[in-house]
This record gives sequence, structure tokens and C-alpha cells, in this order.
Amino acid sequence: MRRLGSTRRTGRTRRRVTAAAACAAALAALTAVPAQAHEPERRVPHWELKDTGTPDVRFRGLAAVGRNTAWVAGTGGTVLRTTDGGASWRNVSPPGAAELQFRDVEAFDARRAVVLAIGEGEASRVYRTDDGGATWTESFRNTDSKAFYDCLAFFDSRHGLAMSDPVDGRFRILSTGDGGRTWKVLPNAGMPAAQEGEAGFAASGQCLVTSGPKDVWLATGGAARARVLHSADRGHTWTATDTALPAGDPARGVFALAFRDRAHGLAVGGDFRPDQSSPQAAARTSDGGRAWRPAVTSPPAYRSGVAWLPHSRTAALAVGPTGTDLTADGGRTWRTVDTGSYDTVDCTPHRGCWAVGEKGRVARLEH
Repeated sequence: MRRLGSTRRTGRTRRRVTAAAACAAALAALTAVPAQAHEPERRVPHWELKDTGTPDVRFRGLAAVGRNTAWVAGTGGTVLRTTDGGASWRNVSPPGAAELQFRDVEAFDARRAVVLAIGEGEASRVYRTDDGGATWTESFRNTDSKAFYDCLAFFDSRHGLAMSDPVDGRFRILSTGDGGRTWKVLPNAGMPAAQEGEAGFAASGQCLVTSGPKDVWLATGGAARARVLHSADRGHTWTATDTALPAGDPARGVFALAFRDRAHGLAVGGDFRPDQSSPQAAARTSDGGRAWRPAVTSPPAYRSGVAWLPHSRTAALAVGPTGTDLTADGGRTWRTVDTGSYDTVDCTPHRGCWAVGEKGRVARLEH
């Protein structure tokens, strides 16, 4: 993965310096502002923690609307919203949801959002708000004891999907055409058979992701092979592709996906157990997921979330309980840039990148 003498060593040193410089440049570009006369030397971009006042909540759902507006969702039926860059947070949790585990939230703006609660049977639910969380409507409650919903994703403000672990041998897909107000189960005839033990991971809200008006990808684990499934028709027909990410155990697989267009994507994961190593915890594709190539230099441990940096064709961030990694070459190599614990990350075109995790942790990338 990773005796000709000093020339070879010098080459390796130059490559390391070049990679480090590229990573620094990618982060700097993200938060760059126009230079002002006599301004002090700029600091290196970094995660800045925002006080949410919820130390007992673990956030795994995150929807970044912009640098000032974001929604987060987590344990205890908790949903928070900020519109001032994280300086203050409003608790907008749906009433009566304290026993639910929110693992995904998709927001269209500061007022409209959809959240997913995960679990067996009726614990899997979907709620929608149109007034910033002042009121919520329960738009779906699972009544099939065999279903367990993990993630949801939207193509636009009306069309979206939610995915469940396999039911009767195939992943189950819910579809909405009215922004999450109503849902229907799609036929499974176009879904490949699931492997024994295969499932999705409700770790970051990124086991189901979209790009453009019709393309969607689904990440799997827990089986002999860690796979990515792709649909080009909003979830009606799917193809499955193996990846090189760790597999062969219920704790291993692909945990998160990110696509910057319908061709270029990243996959991260590994083994979520802290006492287990996760070699080859990242992969990349340039053909829409028909083939996945393992990273030459992977993150050093399990990663549960990934996001492309705005206005970049090659830079992305991956996060997990042991740190944040940056790639500046489209996922070929990764370099750790922070050691804080985060479960998921999301970036917007408005130069806003957010991350969330355990103990009420929410952070925004700052310069």
C-alpha cells in the first residue's frame, strides 16, 4: 500500500511534502476570504465546536443548509436547528418522540425538513416540518416487523427515498413525490438479492445518497462482501458492485457515501469496533459506482461520514470517532487533520461545512 539509495528516499519525502501542501491548500480554499491590507496572518482552518447544551445526546443526523443554518438530529428524539452559525440552537424536537432514535435529517431550507427515526417495527418513522420545527407531522410509521429503516435522501425538494434493511431477501425502498408528506413502498423486482447478513448502517445518514435528478446509491455491510448498489431511475432498478472495504463481519462494511456528480464518488467505512483495525477503509469511483478502487493511503481507522468540499473537484473530508481526514486528490490518499470525535459531516455550496457526533458535539469548519 504504501536499494536505490538517497534518490528514492528524497522522492518519498517530496511526495509527502506535496501531499501535505495540497491538503493545506484545499482547506484554505474552503474558507478563503478576500485579502485585506495589513491583515494578520491567517490561521489554519479547523473545526470550531458550537455549544448545543445537549451533552447527553449523540447526533448522527446532519443537514447543512449554509454557513449559518443547519439541522441536527440524534438520540432521545432530539432535533436542533441553528440560523446564526451555531451561536444559538433551538430545540425543535417533535413532541412525544423522546423514545426515538433520530439518525437522519434532510433539510430544504431553514423551515422545511424531514427526519428519520430508526429501529425495528414501529420505531422506524418519518416526520416532516414546514415551519422550522414549531410543528411536525408524522408522515410514515413502519408496520412491518421485518423492516428496519436506516437512511433517507432526496433528489430535490419533492422526490426522495428511504431504505430499509432487507425484507424477504431484498433491500426495501420507500418513495415520496411530495417532499416527504406521503410515502409508498416500491416494488422490489429490480432489487438484487441481498447477501446473508447484509444490511445498511444507520451511523451517519449517508448509507443512501443521491446526485442529480435520478441517481441514487446504497451502502451495505455485515456480509461476506461490502457492496454499493446503484439506481439510475430513482430506486426502481439496481445494480450491485463489490468494494474492497472490510467485510465478513456484522460490524464491517461501507458506512457512508458521497458523490459530487453522477460519476465521481467516495466510500468510507471499516470496522466500527474500537479494538479492531480497519485497513482499506476508503475507496473511490469515477464511473458512477460500476467499479471501486481502494485508496492508496486510507484513513487510519474506521470512518462513518464523508463529504466533498464545496467548489472542489478533488477535496473531501471523512470523519469518525478518532478523527477527521482530508483528501486533496479525489480519494486516492487521505491525511488526518483533526483528532476530535465526529459521526457525520455535511458541506454546502455556500462554503459551510458542519460535523456532529457524541456528547452533543457540533462543529463548523472555521478559518
